[in-house]
Amino acid sequence: THVARMADRAAKARAVEPDLRLSNRDPFALRYLALTAFVIAVLFGSLWRVATVGDIVTGPAGGALTGGPAWEGWVEPPAYTGRPSLYLNDIAAGALEVPEGSRVTLRLYGEVGALTVTETVSARTGDEVVSAADPAQEFQIGQSGGIEIDGPGGRAWQITATPDAPPVIAPAGELDRSAGGEMRRPFTASDDYAVVNGRAEIALDIAALDRRHGLVAEPEPREVLILDLPMTITGDRSEFTETLIEDLSKHPFANLPVTLTLIAGDASDQEGRADPEAMVLPGRRFFDPLAAAVIEQRRDLLWTRANLPRVIQLVRAVTHRPEGFFRDQGAYLQLRVVLRRMEAAQNAGGLTPEARDEMAEVLWEIALKLEEGDLADALERLRRAQDRLSEAMKNGASDAEIAELMRELAEAMQDYMRQLAEQGEGQDGQQSAENMQEVTGDQLQAMMDEIQRLMEEGRMAEAQALLDQLMEMMQNMQVTQGEGGPRSPGQQAMEGLGETLRDQQELSDDAFRDLQEQFQEGQQGQQGQQGEGQDGQQGSEGQGNQQGMGQGEGDRRLGEGGGGNDAGTLAERQRALRNELERQERNLPGAGTEEGDAARDALDRAGRAMDNAEDALRADDLAGALDDQAEAMEALRDGMRNLGEALAQEQRENGQQGQTLGQGDPMNRRDPLGRDIGNSGRIGTDENLLQGEDIYRRAEELLDEIRRRSGDQSRPDLERDYLERLLDRF
Repeated sequence: THVARMADRAAKARAVEPDLRLSNRDPFALRYLALTAFVIAVLFGSLWRVATVGDIVTGPAGGALTGGPAWEGWVEPPAYTGRPSLYLNDIAAGALEVPEGSRVTLRLYGEVGALTVTETVSARTGDEVVSAADPAQEFQIGQSGGIEIDGPGGRAWQITATPDAPPVIAPAGELDRSAGGEMRRPFTASDDYAVVNGRAEIALDIAALDRRHGLVAEPEPREVLILDLPMTITGDRSEFTETLIEDLSKHPFANLPVTLTLIAGDASDQEGRADPEAMVLPGRRFFDPLAAAVIEQRRDLLWTRANLPRVIQLVRAVTHRPEGFFRDQGAYLQLRVVLRRMEAAQNAGGLTPEARDEMAEVLWEIALKLEEGDLADALERLRRAQDRLSEAMKNGASDAEIAELMRELAEAMQDYMRQLAEQGEGQDGQQSAENMQEVTGDQLQAMMDEIQRLMEEGRMAEAQALLDQLMEMMQNMQVTQGEGGPRSPGQQAMEGLGETLRDQQELSDDAFRDLQEQFQEGQQGQQGQQGEGQDGQQGSEGQGNQQGMGQGEGDRRLGEGGGGNDAGTLAERQRALRNELERQERNLPGAGTEEGDAARDALDRAGRAMDNAEDALRADDLAGALDDQAEAMEALRDGMRNLGEALAQEQRENGQQGQTLGQGDPMNRRDPLGRDIGNSGRIGTDENLLQGEDIYRRAEELLDEIRRRSGDQSRPDLERDYLERLLDRF
């Protein structure tokens, strides 16, 4: 029974299934390495290639493996050329042209003496001479010649060394001189690779000088004046055109004959010189006779200190009877103080160079004061502009100076009209029609154009007569009065935004002044720094007081935050401006209109920029704060422009029409020329603010000045970095 049972079970038995998994027997996965090696062998090689690998090895490596001689060589051109290195093993024998100054490196492998090098391009002497069989050789290509590697696998080349040509520089166009004395000299520079630096040398041309009056004596020796030439910031320096912009009005050579020599240098220390240019060094011209006399004595004093007795005598004669001769009593007193100092120096044995330079600076300031006068009063400025223009016509000024003086006269006329309008607002009653003289803006502009045309034609007498007639007309002009009345909400909003914009501009000016003070720290002596700081503080306080007297609610509104740096930090003043702007936004009219919404969006952008400026000021990042403040002022202008359009649209919808001169709505007040004064007391509007050739010319002048300062290597890096960011932005 047992046997039968076992047989039955054996019949039911099944074979064990095979297990194909190798993970248990190959824990390190070596099978995959074998598979990878097999795939690589199939893709990249075969038994036949392995057998012939020695046949495909060439060059020095192959020679090294087989034990035979081999060599390698490179030619590296100078870095400033921008050319790539050459691998001599890949260059066939024959002619080869490379820049002069290229460095050749050769490596010889194998038995010493199997390969030798001979060359005639380096002219090596002394310690530079090495054995022809030296395994490592380096030399510089200084002339054309040959390089030959003798031995198995050797090669020879005929080298042509290309010399580095010196740069070329020359004046381009005409020398330009502004009415303020700024010199603009365009020039072109080129080089076969790149111009890396440049300078201008200005030397006094004694032979061309008219030796009269204070110039009769021999001048004190002065070094040649050297100016750095601006290099193009972007683009290729192998050929470019730039403009040297410099104001040398205070230099002793100003308005004297000089020679200007332009010099350019390249990376190999070669220099190219332009032919010396004979010219009169541009400087500021003084049209006021008294100011011109003071400047002449300053020039004589800087010419030589031996002129001190003559200068004292002439200054004493000028200040002998000041009544009716000096318009500015302060300038007269300053000149008398300088006279006493010069007399004291003469009694002490003469002037020191330091005292001479200090007195020359004071004389310059006095001359500027006499030339420009006190411009706070608009009528006085208008008369001064007329006098300067008349003097320029008599002395044969250049076209550029005439154009500058005409522009100054036009600006003085605008200021005078604005002052008349502001004075008229505070008067009661109305003037009689028979005493009112009304002149349109077109009539005044026509007279200005006629004056300029007569001057361009050389008819100076007629131009002077018409100028006198224009001045008489301006002085006799009277302002008609309006009916007055309460200010509308739109007018109040525009005035408030205008005051905020002015406060923001003053805050930005203070921030920029602090940035300049940071640059100047450590560059001047402690005594001079304290003296200049006191003078600058007095001047700024005086100017600030004059401006503060005319601002009204804006300064009172800011309180402690708007009184200057002594009343609070710049960041606190910025926070006060931000809070005031938020208050103005809540009361802004024109809600629901497209223009009103655009004004609110612009003011929101201004608020965000003010917040960023406050954060930058607290972090002492003055440069970043200036950028944010500029953005805030731009947004404020956009907001005022959009708000003005919204108010104008509202007036048109309400059927309000413009009134006659001197009547009606204060929103439509007019000046004596019939122009809209507007709701903020300004003559004209911002509608055509960015139009006209003068705007583009002024923008170009500002960009040129920023480029000149950014290229001045003597300025601090922080200031130059800020100026370059301005160039990138605008």
